[in-house]
Amino acid sequence: MNPHPLATAVQRAYTADLAPEDFYRMLRLRVDVFVVEQHCPYPELDGRDLEGATRHFWIDSADSGVLGYLRLLEEPDGSFRIGRVCTAPSGRGMGLGKKLMRAAVAEVRKSYAVLSSQTYAVGFYRSFGFVEYGEPYEEDGIPHIDMHRDPTVTGVTR
Repeated sequence: MNPHPLATAVQRAYTADLAPEDFYRMLRLRVDVFVVEQHCPYPELDGRDLEGATRHFWIDSADSGVLGYLRLLEEPDGSFRIGRVCTAPSGRGMGLGKKLMRAAVAEVRKSYAVLSSQTYAVGFYRSFGFVEYGEPYEEDGIPHIDMHRDPTVTGVTR
């Protein structure tokens, strides 16, 4: 028996369309993973969640928790930035990150997209057509590298 049965669908909403309770649950998961678990005291709330075009993707558990989350930002030039991809410890190993990324890539379709990957996750993002560019760097004590997905070059449309 799975202790956290999943709502199988990835949910998606603009910030303005979110119930405050749902938005709080998403932010709580982000803080729990990126600030607490990864020991990175940084300004998780960067103001971009409140931009009109920001989209949130998440997967709930049956007990009202958020098991997985991803944020999609639309940049002024029409490109997209995927970020804050995270899974609760109790939801890891279930393919939730893949589900979230498939939904985000489908959303951006043939648009240029970027993300900042922790270096251990590069292979995961490559599977969605992202490739590294630039040099690795450290952010909040964690090695990262920038990645981009240009469907006009890669032809990836997963």
